[in-house]
Amino acid sequence: MESQQSRKVYRVVLTGGPCGGKTTGQSRLCTFFENLGWKVFRVPETATVLLSGGIRFSELSEEDAMKFQENLLKTMVQIENTFFELADTCSRNCLIICDRGAMDASAFISKDKWEYLLGKNYWNEIELRDTRYNHIIHMVSAANGAQAFYTLEDHSCRSEGVSLAQELDQNAAAAWIGHPYFDVIDNTTNFEQKIRRMIECVCHKLGVDTGDRLKVNARKRKFLVQGPLPPDEAFPKFSDFDVVHHYLQTSTPHMQARLRKRGQNGHWSYIHTIRRPAVENQVVEVKTQLSQRDYQNLQAQVDESHFTVYKTRRCFIVTVNFVRRGSEENLDQPEICQQSQYFQLDIYQEPGHERCKGLMLLETYTSLDDEGIKKCLPKFLNVVDEVTGKPEYSMFNLSLKEDWKNSKKYCSYMPVNGQDPHLVKLARQKSQPCQHINGNAST
Repeated sequence: MESQQSRKVYRVVLTGGPCGGKTTGQSRLCTFFENLGWKVFRVPETATVLLSGGIRFSELSEEDAMKFQENLLKTMVQIENTFFELADTCSRNCLIICDRGAMDASAFISKDKWEYLLGKNYWNEIELRDTRYNHIIHMVSAANGAQAFYTLEDHSCRSEGVSLAQELDQNAAAAWIGHPYFDVIDNTTNFEQKIRRMIECVCHKLGVDTGDRLKVNARKRKFLVQGPLPPDEAFPKFSDFDVVHHYLQTSTPHMQARLRKRGQNGHWSYIHTIRRPAVENQVVEVKTQLSQRDYQNLQAQVDESHFTVYKTRRCFIVTVNFVRRGSEENLDQPEICQQSQYFQLDIYQEPGHERCKGLMLLETYTSLDDEGIKKCLPKFLNVVDEVTGKPEYSMFNLSLKEDWKNSKKYCSYMPVNGQDPHLVKLARQKSQPCQHINGNAST
């Protein structure tokens, strides 16, 4: 157990304008640090909680709007304090992700009214902005720089057009100017790379070594592992998670929706994922953290053409040594270096389709070339093939109840790393039969 002095407690605010990737960013950041063994708390957005109760900001009088912002801020501070106090007594490294923070309230009222609220409640900006949070990250709205992806489809509490969204985005960023650790994640890259840049930004401030898996040119690689699974002693330090996936019904065959339950020792987190059709050669996945009640309610939408998928997910880091050529001045003194690579091993469990019996898939994000990743693959696992982008190893296809030859739902092309590079569906009859080492899968 870590001592109270050596452990870390880090408070980060994710803020931004409408449709900036804040929700997906929270889920990905949470999963990333949980996989590293951290305790992660997620503070919900106070404004959404209140507005979902029937309050319409546009219908409030000027006086009521002021009261609303004052009570919103008081509520936010109290909710945050609850999580902050829990983190202070936690024995593990702890990350608190705040969905917006105290200064966001200043973006929605005039400077005079904001200063009036500060004086009335004996608040000051140094405490609300600089000392309350360790790190502020502004996720720029898609309305600024990625308008093709700006949508209000999944935002029941929002109604902003592009112009207003741009203005709100700029105001939200301006509210945090002055914080000593304030980063802006813009839309100069695609959505997947944007999320990685955000996670890498947090890791950099914390001094967490991520290897190369979050670099802009990093991509997801998937490998088939032949059993049997080695004994636990063969692995480096690892964390095991129980994972359950349910595919949901969707309004269009080009969209995928699924639920994920992930946990340890009976404690669970819940994620809802929607994979949208490609726009400008990008496939965007929107991930939303759920409560247990929301998770249970959404199970009413389960697609009965898919099996429920049960996995054990084992997360670990493999470190390999390599020799780097010396500098021009010291060619005869090569340097011994290390490369650390983060892996997830998905071990499919029963019940499920026969094609998944004994299936094990190893995944990592990396910018290494084929030769480089080959050197980093775990030597204690029998890796027999790379299956990145192969449709027969897609969880969507693996979970289908029908035989693939007869199924109209079989997806014969798979987006890789947020990209749809081919834009042409591969003919199903040209797909190679799926020969799982320990299973009996075939198309």
